[in-house]
Amino acid sequence: MTEWNIQSRAHACAGCGRAFADQEPYHTLLFDEKSDFRRSDICQDCWQKQYSQGSRDRKGFVSYWQGVYEAPRPTTEPIQRDTAESLLRKLIERQDPHFIPAAYILAVMLERKRVLKVKEQVVRDGRRVFIYEQPRTGDVFTIVDPNLQLNQLEQVQHDVATLLEHGLEPVPATAEAVAAPAAGVPAPTAEAATSGEAGDLK
Repeated sequence: MTEWNIQSRAHACAGCGRAFADQEPYHTLLFDEKSDFRRSDICQDCWQKQYSQGSRDRKGFVSYWQGVYEAPRPTTEPIQRDTAESLLRKLIERQDPHFIPAAYILAVMLERKRVLKVKEQVVRDGRRVFIYEQPRTGDVFTIVDPNLQLNQLEQVQHDVATLLEHGLEPVPATAEAVAAPAAGVPAPTAEAATSGEAGDLK
């Protein structure tokens, strides 16, 4: 299974293929396909005809929510140093398991800042997976919970601060113990994971 990824909002309905109009309501369905989660964005008509009646189990999706489509706007902002969101996107693109703890901390930070919203929590292969949405872009982030232990938080928070300040090059060395936490110790809460040093990051 791909433990973490980003799935962008579609520009057309997955059911009928019609392009979404700016500010048009749409429905997002998340399907569990064993190897990965697959999102499907559909228009109101297709939702009514195909999915609105009956339980989610019969329809095959594990999560559902509504959104409003926003047509892409021209990018005019100057390039700046990494923000928490841009860094999270880069870490996910790398697909390096050593960055899973840092990605998790960044996602929790962005949730607290209301940049990301949790849409669903699921358990895959005994690991908790968070499904986040970025409401402005409609992108869906799949973030695995690394089950961080309290004695690992300081190192991960330090790595996140270094990454935000200096970017991915040079890559900070993240301990193997952080990438693969020991089993049997309860994971910290989201509040504990972002307290102190990480809570002050931008």
